[in-house]
Amino acid sequence: MDPEKEEFLKEFGADYGYPNGPKSIDQIRATEFKRLDGLVYLDHAGSTLYSELQMEAVCRDLTTNVYGNPHSQSDSSSATCEIVREARQQVLEYFNASPKDYKCIFTSGASAALKLVGEAFPWSQKSCFMYTMENHNSVLGIREYALSQGAAAFAVDIEETVHHGVSNGIAASVSLSQHQIQRRNEEKFLEEELIGEAYNLFAFPSECNFSGLRFSLDLVKIIKEDSEKILEGSPFCNGRWMVLVDAAKGCATEPPDLSKYPVDFVVISFYKIFGYPTGLGALIARNDAAKLLKKTYFSGGTVAATIADIDFVKRREGIEELFEDGTAPFLSIASIRHGFKILNSLTISAIGRHTAALATYLRKMLLALRHENGASVCKIYKSDSLKVLCREWGPIVSFNLKRPDGSWFGYREVEKLSSLSGIQLRTGCFCNPGACAKYLGLSHLDLRSNMEAGHVCWDDYDILNGKPTGAVRVSFGYMSSYEDAKKFIDFVKSSFVSLPNQTGLGYHLRERSIPFPDKGLESRFTSSFFLKSITIYPIKSCAGFSIERWPLSISGLRYDHEWLLKSLTGEILTQKKLPEMCLISTSIDLHRGIMFVESPRCKEGLQINLKSDLQSGGREEVDLYGQRYEAQGYSNEVNNWFSLAIGRTCCLLRYSMSNDYLLLNKCKNGGMRRDMQSRVTFANEAQFLLISEESVSDLNKRISSNVQTGAFKMPVQINPMRFRPNLVISGGEPYVEDEWRNLKIGNKYFTSLGGCNRCQMINIVHTAGRVQKSNEPLATLASYRRSKGKILFGILLRLHEINDEVEQETDSWLQAGQEIHPNSF
Repeated sequence: MDPEKEEFLKEFGADYGYPNGPKSIDQIRATEFKRLDGLVYLDHAGSTLYSELQMEAVCRDLTTNVYGNPHSQSDSSSATCEIVREARQQVLEYFNASPKDYKCIFTSGASAALKLVGEAFPWSQKSCFMYTMENHNSVLGIREYALSQGAAAFAVDIEETVHHGVSNGIAASVSLSQHQIQRRNEEKFLEEELIGEAYNLFAFPSECNFSGLRFSLDLVKIIKEDSEKILEGSPFCNGRWMVLVDAAKGCATEPPDLSKYPVDFVVISFYKIFGYPTGLGALIARNDAAKLLKKTYFSGGTVAATIADIDFVKRREGIEELFEDGTAPFLSIASIRHGFKILNSLTISAIGRHTAALATYLRKMLLALRHENGASVCKIYKSDSLKVLCREWGPIVSFNLKRPDGSWFGYREVEKLSSLSGIQLRTGCFCNPGACAKYLGLSHLDLRSNMEAGHVCWDDYDILNGKPTGAVRVSFGYMSSYEDAKKFIDFVKSSFVSLPNQTGLGYHLRERSIPFPDKGLESRFTSSFFLKSITIYPIKSCAGFSIERWPLSISGLRYDHEWLLKSLTGEILTQKKLPEMCLISTSIDLHRGIMFVESPRCKEGLQINLKSDLQSGGREEVDLYGQRYEAQGYSNEVNNWFSLAIGRTCCLLRYSMSNDYLLLNKCKNGGMRRDMQSRVTFANEAQFLLISEESVSDLNKRISSNVQTGAFKMPVQINPMRFRPNLVISGGEPYVEDEWRNLKIGNKYFTSLGGCNRCQMINIVHTAGRVQKSNEPLATLASYRRSKGKILFGILLRLHEINDEVEQETDSWLQAGQEIHPNSF
């Protein structure tokens, strides 16, 4: 056995791996999760995984039984009603809730359960919605219902001071740190007479999905029984307080015990507990609390009788029937018993201990990491004091990584590199803006500044003004293993930790991140260079064509990236989502003024007249990489051809070269666009992309070396065209182009805009009409071509000092074989 695993088992062996269970963790992985071979899945807080044994049972159940619509009296409907009844009972048993006190209302998910509470809660202008800062957006959304009904809303931080030596052992004095009170239309509601009892709602998660903080369920009794004490001096200390617990994350390893804590509402999603089914959740409501909810809408299944042409409806009296609109997803409900069977065989307490062991081990190992200068590598987001009223930490580890100089690695860089290593995790704020701002120390000013810079959820702006905008999250599930945690730790060490023996490897951790050979600059620039090939890509993300000689235009190579495909929903289509686009080939006959397009999915090719075909299409605006363009469309015949070619309904659009073309920055930093001074068509960043044959050759040597050392299974030979360059050059040393400020090709001058940031598209390769994906060459490039969170290969160029008449000049052409003179002006 690996000595490191032996050490792990010495410390955590009593809790790890289900030592007293029917199967060990190794047996579970080998028999029920064979699809994880070679993959490390660490996003169980987002969605845990279903087991193959579970799905076999679901399939067997659905293929051997007949379940009918439960709103009927047939035998198949009766069988469905019984399955649904048993499912409700299983859910209540999971939370140790008595059917006398609680009811299980099935919903489409935890968010739908929260929405139900928000829209049906008896809000008044005397009511208050109080919630902890650590809450999911789906909980914060309840605020809209409260504010719209005149209620107040505010966030709180919960603190405690612990006193020892009391007769009860430990007594906690709880205090609330209240944030700003929010109200809408205050004057309107203050004019109304305040009558009747006020109902207030307090919401908190059983486990924070950002940090893993587990809140103590003692909060339930404290808020319900001692609200006057802890809210002393607040106008909201009176009234009846009800408590909602978001258990969507926490219930997978520690469900709230409702026999001990009288929670009014608990919300869950089943896919977070055992992976399947998705689109099914539940609201577990106390009977007395559920009766206070005021439902407006009625539907099939929720009424006992209605009269169509007068205002009459008699609603059903059963709580479940009253709130479950329409036909319940009974096949999904029938499936949850097979998930519970898996958990019950292991026991939830054993699952909690198993996942806690892995999370504790990971925290310990990450905190121990040091750079060669002694600087800490990892900042883990968790409370360092007992000021927060909590019990312990769940199986979540959220963190950011630091460079030796104390600056941050971007979380998107971590996610991109982990994906290349076969590791799936989550980054960002995880739909928990309060916890994110709290742990990252982001003020309201920081948050507004980030939004003004263009930052929104799920984008690539991971570092702004020197601060992270989110974090990296690793979360464990019942089938996670030591090997998962170990592989992730090894990944962090190899990719982000500066060690003494790495000084000559040219990693991003060196003072100068992009490595160069040791030859002097003079010899590097006196070498001869020439233009090897020219490639035009008329349609964005489709295949291009190489040519010996080609004219220049005000936007770069004439017709390059002048067209794109857009879906009916407005999405710009690229190989990132539709790799098959690389099978669409293009060519242009300048003399005839025709673009020829072919696809293996279309029997006949397409000919597009470069001048006349635009008359049949209208104009529209296109948003692309933070820019807005004006584009012109084509006929239905052209659009139908491309829809068949890519297997998705789309339209072809052409960049407008008219004088009134539109180019507007949607955000301050211009999005991805590197060249903000020149006219650029639909290219990602700049007018030209240049690749060196020598640099590609060096890359191939490194890939071959990785194969020989066992890092990769099969040899891979990368062609320069994999990088979709416009210009391929030959001569000189590998990567010498990185140092060029400018260059001259023939009699034309170009300015270098720096390295090109590479993405997963370069891992797409097509052979014999088939599209395949691999980790190469991006995985090897990531090992030595990283700089400030980017993986750079090739350089971007801008044509220098060009005017509108350039296209009419006879010498405004590039030709293969022309000499290249770097740093010539």
